[in-house]
Amino acid sequence: MAKENTIAALDIGNSKIRVIVAVVSAEKKEPHIIGLGVSPSLGLRKGAVIDVEELINNISAALEDAERMSGMPIHHVFVGVGGAHIQSVASKGVIAIAGKEITQDEIGRVLEAAQALSLPPNRRILRIIPKNFTVDEQKGIKNPQGMMGIRLEVEAHIITGQAQVVQNLEKCVHQAGVDIDDLVPAALAAAEAVLSKRQKELGVVSIDIGADSTSVVVYEEGSLVHSAVLPIGGNSVTNDIAIGMRTSIDTAEKIKIEYGTTQVDEVSDRETIDLGIISKIDTQKISKKHLAEIIQARYHEIFYMVKDELKAIGRDGMLPAGAILSGAAIKTPGTITLAREVLGLPVQMGFAQEVSGVVDKIDDPAYVTAVGLVIWGNHYESTRSYSLGINFGKTFTSMKNFFQKLLP
Repeated sequence: MAKENTIAALDIGNSKIRVIVAVVSAEKKEPHIIGLGVSPSLGLRKGAVIDVEELINNISAALEDAERMSGMPIHHVFVGVGGAHIQSVASKGVIAIAGKEITQDEIGRVLEAAQALSLPPNRRILRIIPKNFTVDEQKGIKNPQGMMGIRLEVEAHIITGQAQVVQNLEKCVHQAGVDIDDLVPAALAAAEAVLSKRQKELGVVSIDIGADSTSVVVYEEGSLVHSAVLPIGGNSVTNDIAIGMRTSIDTAEKIKIEYGTTQVDEVSDRETIDLGIISKIDTQKISKKHLAEIIQARYHEIFYMVKDELKAIGRDGMLPAGAILSGAAIKTPGTITLAREVLGLPVQMGFAQEVSGVVDKIDDPAYVTAVGLVIWGNHYESTRSYSLGINFGKTFTSMKNFFQKLLP
């Protein structure tokens, strides 16, 4: 019987912590999900640890749930790193290759050269992704392996995180009793789950709206073009409701989920919501139309910020495959329609691909990042080259399989 490989993913969000356990057999290459675990994320705010002990307990609870459901112990995980502290920058690397054939060693060296950029001391490189290579005067090469030349260049996309934030996150995961296979930017994990290869070729933007931040990832011609994390998310909507309706945060979250919509025109002026039905603290009646106006205003802001990101890279309205939305916050009725109006692109809700198993439970935009981490782990587990550029100087023995997965 062929040996099964086990992959575990840990998505530490600002609202929920989600763990997924999957197995991959030699016969079926797609991950088969066998366990899920969810717990509140009470020790994290805006991607940064604010209570170490609380976060460790939250992570442990989610791990225990996933172990109980899967019947398997979890010893190591792929961890998603998100939050507004995540930043990206473009970089170039150049090396001389003396007219010989380009091997994975040279590709690794030129990517390592691209990391030699001036960064503040508190920034840590999480990922370096090649956009394209240049061999001598020939530009736009996706994979230069096997080519001959004198000079090899790479244009790369580097994603960094705040060093202290990442270190605290690592500490909490280790103290929860598991090792870390890789730290993966949550934005890339979400995109990995919902985008097809064809969409990446045509041109597409993945928009993942989390609790405290919104991630934007743009692909074109199969390569990553741009990524950004915006400091605004679903909690901003909840806070606006609490202030505008003069309710508690808990009540604001409940009415957002149960009665919220972004389509103001579809709500009657006479419709009201009796808060006494859902809250012991707030007993007043509120206008449902006013609620919709508050929600619509904040979602407008989110999508206009995404539009500004697309304008900055010359892709506003220019992505044939449109926009794919994910994250728990997009379940508010009318969000897809509003995004289509603001972005001027085809828009659809993103669902996890390339997985099987308890699909009915994970067929939810909120699980996209966790599933993306599993898919990521499945793609790179055999190579043990998880970092996509970070620590390239350590080993090049399995770079061939790694780049076959990375490059189109």
